[in-house]
Amino acid sequence: MPNHLSVLGIIHTIISVLAIIAAVVALFRHGKINPGYGAGRLYVILTIITCLTGFPIMKTGHPSAGHALGVIILVILPIAVYARSIRFFGKAADYIQIILLSLTLFFSMIPATVETLTRLPISQPIASGPDSPTVKMWLGIWFLLYVTGVIYQIVKLRKQKSATLPPAVS
Repeated sequence: MPNHLSVLGIIHTIISVLAIIAAVVALFRHGKINPGYGAGRLYVILTIITCLTGFPIMKTGHPSAGHALGVIILVILPIAVYARSIRFFGKAADYIQIILLSLTLFFSMIPATVETLTRLPISQPIASGPDSPTVKMWLGIWFLLYVTGVIYQIVKLRKQKSATLPPAVS
């Protein structure tokens, strides 16, 4: 059976997979997606490119929910990257950065899951569409991983911050 991806679709897919790999590497290396370090920085750059290359791809001939997610991700990313510089966030900036960068990864997994399950295997895709029970199950798994991962990162950050605080004077 022929490949139903355009050249741009293939490039977009490769970049998006590399972005997800960079996020996973960042999470394992630093316990969070830190845009100040190599893998985290690479994740941010590749995610921007993924969103931009996804906009011209219209399987149905018009923008889809995936396009809307791309716009949302592009709005969230700069807020997340510069969260520590935004005075309004105050002491919560590190936590907001963790939540928002993780949210961009979760949002990226939505079209990745839908597209993968509705296209593979090529001869008989696993799911018939975005409303398929299999797709919904996987999106639920990604959401649970997002929540669990954010909680883990926040607990880890709190421990790091409390370890660096000076002892209380009595």
